[in-house]
Amino acid sequence: MLIEGYHHAPLVAGDSLPARPGFWSNHLLPMCGGEPGAASPVPEWFGDDGADTDALSETLFNTGRWPVLRLPVADGPGIVVVYRNLVGDHGIDYLRLHPGRSVPQRLGSWEGDLSGTGLTWHELQRVAATPSPSAEGVEDPDARLLLLLPLLADPYVSEAAPATLRTALIACGAPRDTAAETAARLLAHLTRRPGHDRAWASPLSGSPRDGSEIPAEL
Repeated sequence: MLIEGYHHAPLVAGDSLPARPGFWSNHLLPMCGGEPGAASPVPEWFGDDGADTDALSETLFNTGRWPVLRLPVADGPGIVVVYRNLVGDHGIDYLRLHPGRSVPQRLGSWEGDLSGTGLTWHELQRVAATPSPSAEGVEDPDARLLLLLPLLADPYVSEAAPATLRTALIACGAPRDTAAETAARLLAHLTRRPGHDRAWASPLSGSPRDGSEIPAEL
């Protein structure tokens, strides 16, 4: 697997990983930020147990194999999620692949918090709901929504967002009796970030908000 700017990285296909036990707790548990007096988040919130979570973390964060998850879009640029497993510099990179450009645009990176432009809730939903039928990658809209969730940089989510997120969590294995609280915790943490200026161009429109691209070589 080749991505411009990651020529020397040990990239491996990771599209099947969201279906494995332990994936969602690894991907989303750090975004359930604990509130004073609130219960600490646990893998069981995502339908996982500690053993599954620990076992899959060895796959996700292996410095010798960087999983890449592809989210092609039917009517525009797709997004790839790269688990960047550099020693001492781990993060999850979100890159937009535009058909007319050779170098991907970096939408953001998760390294304990989001750096980069991110996406609005509307943009996130649109990408999640429009997989390309002709390209390989993660196709399930619920899994796509959860994969993209760390990119949320919008304090103005719709009133339906908690219910939408709860539905996606349940579809991906979260228990029904705790999914609403998990969704609320995720949104509370993510929407506390400073919002982007609504006058900025969407990063999905072809006019990047910050003009950032990944370096020529990683």
